[in-house]
Amino acid sequence: MVGNNIEKTAEEKAIDDWLPITSSRTAKWWYSAFHNVTAMVGAGVLSLPYAMSNMGWGPGVTMMILSWLITLYTLWQMVEMHEMVPGKRFDRYHELGQHAFGEKLGLYIVVPQQVVVEVSTCIIYMVTGGKSLKKFHQSVCPDCHEIRLTYFILIFASIHFVLSHLPNFNSISVVSLAAAVMSLTYSSIAWIASLVKGTSKDVDYTLRGENTQANVFNFFNALGDIAFAYAGHNVVLEIQATIPSTPEKPSKKAMWKGVIFAYAVVAICYFPVAFVGYYIFGNTVDDNILLTLEKPRWLIACANMFVLVHVIGSYQIYAMPVFDMLETFLVKQMKFRPSFCLRFTTRTLYVAFTMFVGMTFPFFGGLVGFFGGFALAPTTYYLPCIIWLIVKKPKKFSISWIFNWIFIIVGVMLMIVAPIGGMRNIILSAKDYKFYQ
Repeated sequence: MVGNNIEKTAEEKAIDDWLPITSSRTAKWWYSAFHNVTAMVGAGVLSLPYAMSNMGWGPGVTMMILSWLITLYTLWQMVEMHEMVPGKRFDRYHELGQHAFGEKLGLYIVVPQQVVVEVSTCIIYMVTGGKSLKKFHQSVCPDCHEIRLTYFILIFASIHFVLSHLPNFNSISVVSLAAAVMSLTYSSIAWIASLVKGTSKDVDYTLRGENTQANVFNFFNALGDIAFAYAGHNVVLEIQATIPSTPEKPSKKAMWKGVIFAYAVVAICYFPVAFVGYYIFGNTVDDNILLTLEKPRWLIACANMFVLVHVIGSYQIYAMPVFDMLETFLVKQMKFRPSFCLRFTTRTLYVAFTMFVGMTFPFFGGLVGFFGGFALAPTTYYLPCIIWLIVKKPKKFSISWIFNWIFIIVGVMLMIVAPIGGMRNIILSAKDYKFYQ
């Protein structure tokens, strides 16, 4: 019996050493910094001026700053809860959920939300990568024959058919570092190029909707855009799992240092792009500000290539936890043998799936708003607060208790209204859309 237990323990350790999240725990604090920047500062930053144009100055500025503060607070909670049980690490979001809600209920609550977040984000990045490639092609060769967006998405996907076979987070650290640098670069280009362009005489800051009804729905969609932009929480425990931890030096210290650095970069990227972009273009800004900027042509071409590099890294950051879920299920539940063939097949099929959906429904603005509210708001804005109230049990009506309940209410409202605006935008975009153009 003892021998069987030892053998089983050795087998479980071998599986953990093979799975992408738990296979390497040698990351430094700066790994968490650029992984978090890559996860957070994604394509969503480019849609922030558009979100502002649907909200106006007052609500727009308020929601931008409030979201930065709320998500920093909930991210701190998750970092603190990673090792709240002595001798145990919650390496995955659903493991923390299971500790709070119970083995089965925790899975049912967290896994569907996390899967929707990560898969939808990968699909959105497929579309963004394809659109950036297309914009680059149009910028460097304006007289060339126009190529379908479908083909550019296919080119973008072909990169991931290769990169997706890197085994774990630490193995994609170079890709993630390049992506983090690119995010800062193209964000800077977006607002500096806007500032250089200057405001036109007829710039208009009134809401862009044709009537009150349209403005209300656009406001809902803008909330989803902002929620999408602040969505790094779905991979934070998985990133922290790669950092070594001892009683003297728990992983939360290194992780929090990386998070502070990342959130400083987020502020540097988000606020100038959102506020300057809206100030310069008013309600004529596109749902991707780089599409609004036409000149200088070479700079916009470079910016789109920087976006491409960034979303390559972002796709991998969000895909890695999905690979971990799929491989854990196949190896632990379905009893497949851990092998290169299993990993190759699983990851190739996943990339192909996200590519197919991205080609079929490339409605960038509507997709960001819909998934930002429907999936990202719960896991980012209020699920960490609910778990904190359950496991930490702060005293009723204490500061912690009050703040958590306020954030839960804000997050639930966001989850209800944002998808409504996003779905409306998808329907409006789909009316005139022809598949695979």
